[in-house]
Amino acid sequence: MLYRKFPRCSHEISILGFGAMRLPLAGDQQDPGNINEQLAIEMIRTAIDGGVNYIDTAYPYQNGMSEVVVGKALAGGYRDKVFLATKLPSWLVTNREDMDRFLNEQLARLNTDHIDFISSMGSAAKPGRTSRDWAYLNSLTQPDLTVVYGIRHFLSMTRFRSSGDCRCL
Repeated sequence: MLYRKFPRCSHEISILGFGAMRLPLAGDQQDPGNINEQLAIEMIRTAIDGGVNYIDTAYPYQNGMSEVVVGKALAGGYRDKVFLATKLPSWLVTNREDMDRFLNEQLARLNTDHIDFISSMGSAAKPGRTSRDWAYLNSLTQPDLTVVYGIRHFLSMTRFRSSGDCRCL
C-alpha cells in the first residue's frame, strides 16, 4: 500500500480509503439500513489488513447504520490501525447543543472515544451555517476527541469544493 502525508499534519494516510456510504445489503434490498453486517465487517477488515488506514462514514449513510457497522468492524484492535473520518449532519442542527448531541451520538455509534477527521456536511445549504460550524469545530479543543476537521461544500452533483482549510489539533 502506498501512503501520503496529509497536508499540514504528520499523518501518513493510505492512498486508498474505505468509504462506507454504500455497504452491502442483506435481505430487503430496498432498505439502505439493512446492512449485511457480516459481509461489511469482513470487507472493512480485509481492507485494513491490506494496508488501508482511512475509513470514511457519515451520520446519514445507510439510515445511520453505516456508523454502527463501522464501529463493529473496528472492534478487536482494528480501531487503533486506522484514521476514522465522519461528518456532522449540519442540516439537522439548530443550536450548539444539537452539535454536541450529534457528535456524542456518533462517538457511541462508532464505538470509539475519538474521531480522527470530522467535517460538517451540508454547511453551504443555508447562509450562516459555515461560520457557525467553523466556530463549533474550533471549540473542539480536546486533542483526544478529534484530530483534523473541516467543512465540506457540495455545490452541485458534479462539482465539489472544500473550504480550503483544515485544522490539525
